[in-house]
Amino acid sequence: MYLEAFFTSTLLVAVAEIGDKTQLLSFVLAARLRQPWAIIAGILVATIANHALAGSVGAWLAHLAGQDVMQWVTGLLFIGFGLWALHPDALDDDPKIHRAGAFVTSLIAFFIAEMGDKTQLATVTLGARFDSLTAVVLGTTLGMMIANVPAVMIGEKLAARLPMKSIRYCAAVLFLATGALTLLGWPASLAGR
Repeated sequence: MYLEAFFTSTLLVAVAEIGDKTQLLSFVLAARLRQPWAIIAGILVATIANHALAGSVGAWLAHLAGQDVMQWVTGLLFIGFGLWALHPDALDDDPKIHRAGAFVTSLIAFFIAEMGDKTQLATVTLGARFDSLTAVVLGTTLGMMIANVPAVMIGEKLAARLPMKSIRYCAAVLFLATGALTLLGWPASLAGR
């Protein structure tokens, strides 16, 4: 169950993050601050904090609601995320440069941008879906880093070359399939649970 939670979380978030507003923020931070390692460190710390909180909320909700209710709720949420992934994101405004430098600016901007974002809500849902908070947080954090480190290192040159529409469709299919499988009770039904 740990590896399933880890790999599912990594894959879903890595694909969903491509073209997401937080990835767009990574491009902007890289272009404006030009300190890739400080930006990456800020993104990492912000993601760990944000996703630990989100995954904990998901685990708490799963404990409150019970397994049968959460199976339906998480399945429907994953389907909702699949539909959401089809809509391209945009940044609401330009990040403010903090006097403390690139690390603090990246940490604050990324943490705030991730609030209410589909990858944060997906982390809540994954925390509810899997009984392994550590695997979910590590997986979603790795997924975020897989998508955002290249964005910081290569910047907008990468964005222009990626087939964003195809990637959004791929993310949508992954979320829809995960939702359908969750509604069907997979993999618990295979294990006889």
